[in-house]
Amino acid sequence: MGYLELLLIGVGLAMDAFAVSICKGLNMKTINKKHCFIIALFFGGFQALMPFIGWLAGIQFEHYIKAFDHWIAFVLLVVIGGHMVVEVLRGEDEEDEVCLCAAEAAEEHLDIKELFLLAIATSIDALAVGVTFAFLQVNIVPAIIIIGSVTFVISAAGVFIGNIFGSKYKSRAELAGGIILILLGIKILLEHLGIV
Repeated sequence: MGYLELLLIGVGLAMDAFAVSICKGLNMKTINKKHCFIIALFFGGFQALMPFIGWLAGIQFEHYIKAFDHWIAFVLLVVIGGHMVVEVLRGEDEEDEVCLCAAEAAEEHLDIKELFLLAIATSIDALAVGVTFAFLQVNIVPAIIIIGSVTFVISAAGVFIGNIFGSKYKSRAELAGGIILILLGIKILLEHLGIV
């Protein structure tokens, strides 16, 4: 898997963190750069940690499922991406509750416990992608550096965007992220089948 693909996966995975970061920026009267850095660090750090944990779990089972690993990668990416797209199309209230909770806590201080829980919640998809990385024998160090860095930058941008524009772009970002993951899953499957 090349750096461009890892970058695209990083962007796709970062969309949940981006949406919550927008919410964090909503109630900031002015941008607090320290808070922005901490939010981005939490989301970027967990987006790097979770694929590593998934990769560690995946390498334990790699030799058992080598023959159909590309199907697993395809299914995981399509399911994760599809779930993101469906959430946007249905306009689920869960995202709004997370947004409301994040926005309420963003105004004057950061609740580190809440930020920790939000970082875990927005990086669960990355855990499954980490399992996929093990099956595809992806070099995990550059993968987690790219994913974590991309999420850090996108989350920081989300805080600023939330402060300036509000939640206008939240659902569009989620939709784009889901589509990217679905397309990458299809590409992996087609490559392993020798079609592309």
